[in-house]
Amino acid sequence: MKESVPTEPFRPADDVTRHVGYLLKRAQAALRGAMDKVLREYGLTVPQYATLELLAQHPGMSNADLARATFVTRQSGNVVLRGLQEAGLITRPTTADHGRALPARLTEEGRTRLAEVQAAVYAVEQRMIEAIPPRRVAALLTDLDRIAAALEG
Repeated sequence: MKESVPTEPFRPADDVTRHVGYLLKRAQAALRGAMDKVLREYGLTVPQYATLELLAQHPGMSNADLARATFVTRQSGNVVLRGLQEAGLITRPTTADHGRALPARLTEEGRTRLAEVQAAVYAVEQRMIEAIPPRRVAALLTDLDRIAAALEG
C-alpha cells in the first residue's frame, strides 16, 4: 500500500503547543523527569543508566561511541564514565591497546546495579506505552524512527 502524499504544504498549528516538535519535546521532558525520579533512588543519572544498558549489550564500547548513543558530548560522556568507574560499576584499562579509545566493561557490581534498576525503568516505559492503543505502538515506533532519520540526514 502506497503512502498518501499531502496535497498542500505543511502549515504549523496556530497554537505552538500543538506543533509536532513541541509535543515531542514535551513527551521527552516528561520521560526524562520520570526517569530522573526513578533513577535517583538507585543513585544513577539517565546518562549513567543508559551507559550501563549499552555496555551490558555491547561490552567494550568506547567513550565516543557511548557519548553518541547516550546523546551527550564526548566530554560529558567521559565524566559519566569516570563516575561509573569510581563507583565500581565499570572498568576501563588505564592505557589503550591501539589508538586512544579505552573500552569500557561492566563490573559484577555494575551488572547487579543494572539488574536492580531495570524493572523500575521498564515500568516507566510501560506507563508510556499503556497510554497508546496497542495496535498503534508499532506504527509510532516506525514514525519516530522516520522523524529522526529525516532530521539526521
